[in-house]
This record gives sequence, structure tokens and C-alpha cells, in this order.
Amino acid sequence: MTPDTDQHLSPQIRGFLLDMDGTIYLGGQLLPGALDFLAHARSAGIPLLFLTNNSSRHRDAYAAKLNSLGIDATPDDVFTSGEATARYLRARWPEGASVALFGTPDLEATFEAFGFTLAMDDPALVVLGYDKTITYDKLVVLCDQVRAGLPYIATHPDYNCPVPGGFEPDIGAMMALVEASTGRKADVIVGKPHAPIVEMAADKLGLPVEALCMVGDRLYTDIAMGQTAPLHTALVLSGETRREDLASSPFQPDYVFENLGELLRAMSR
Repeated sequence: MTPDTDQHLSPQIRGFLLDMDGTIYLGGQLLPGALDFLAHARSAGIPLLFLTNNSSRHRDAYAAKLNSLGIDATPDDVFTSGEATARYLRARWPEGASVALFGTPDLEATFEAFGFTLAMDDPALVVLGYDKTITYDKLVVLCDQVRAGLPYIATHPDYNCPVPGGFEPDIGAMMALVEASTGRKADVIVGKPHAPIVEMAADKLGLPVEALCMVGDRLYTDIAMGQTAPLHTALVLSGETRREDLASSPFQPDYVFENLGELLRAMSR
């Protein structure tokens, strides 16, 4: 879709999914308009979720960071790809289903909270997260289980995770290794830009997908979701993407704003 030059938000929009780094804050600094936008959404009773593809950390950690920046947020306001994956699978598998989960202790705690049994021996399905505790032995087990034909789900597709000074290999790099070894891709990828994370966020908010607007600074994740799910997308130029990047991108937002402050002004028109 091409950007709406009038910048009048569709009346269909009743809730927001908000990327964090590059949208709400950059590093440890709040971005212009973020507090005003969030205060307006709260006072107007507009549902929103802070969305992240990172499945290695518990939602509590993100809520703590938001609070440290002066944003009143609870863990329930944060939606990680790990929680989205647990919700997605819980809707399809019975309570107590056994999962071979390749992820951090935080991701394990999330799955246990949703009633899954974690078991490396004879599991019903395999879930690969952003596992910063990965070892070669764990990779051997993962590949063996995928090769055996078990349902294979990944929390998100990112190849690298930005860290101070550069990048760390993310789940996408591990998925490439598994595919090279087993010949199998993941059966389902939950995180953005894939549709399951949108569907689970909509379910959590109690809104139809069509009533949501994804707001973020990355074309290939945040804005690409407009091609995988029927939601609205708003690009903010406060992070990774520059306006000139739009010309060559296959992912076009419905709206383009300099920052959340400009989005707030469009909401008031």
C-alpha cells in the first residue's frame, strides 16, 4: 500500500501494536512524542500492546525497562514472540502437552505458565526460540527431533539481534543450520512479520485484526505485517528507516510519521 498523504487515520483503527526500540525509545532514551502518545491512548481507553520479537526475555524485563523510562506499563502490556507462540500452541494442543523447547529459562517459564510440560524425551512438538543457552549437544537433539518429523515451530525469524557494538546471531541463523542439517524449514513461524503474532495479539486485546494498527520503524518486520495480516501499518522515521528507503521497499505502510508525536496529531484531526 502507498502512504496516505492526508494522514487521517482510518476510523476502523481501535487499537495499536507498538514496536519498542526505534519507536518508543532508542537505546536508553525516550523518543519524541512517545510519552504524549501513550498518555493520550491511556486516557482515551485505546487498547495497545508493546510488541517484541525477542523471545529470550520475559515480558517482566520489558515492563521494567519501560517503567525505568517513565512509562507506566505492566507485564501484561508487553507481548513477546515467546508469549505469542505459547498462546498459539495452547489454542491447538491440550494442557500438559510435552514440548521440546530450545530457549532461555525466561522462555521456559512462559511455556510452563501456559500449561505445557517441557520434555526433551519423546516430546509431542519442537519449539525453537532465541536460545542464548544453546550448546552443540542441544543442536544435535534439535536436529534429530526435526529430522524425525515432529511438528517444528519457531518463535520468530530474525537472523541477528542488535546489541551494543554490533549483532548477535538470532534464531534465524539457527533455523538455517537446522534446515541445512535436516532439509526442513519450520512448519510455523509466529513472530513478525508473520500472521500468528498478530492473531494472538488481537485475541489478547479482544479486537479483530482489522481494528489494529502496527506502529514501528522497520519496513521488513513491522510494516511487512500489512502483507501477511489485514491490519493497518504506520511507519515512524524515528529509528532504522529513512523516508528515502520507501522508494525501493516492497513493504509500503499505510501511514508515515516522523515519530509518535506526529501520529498523535493525526489521531486528533
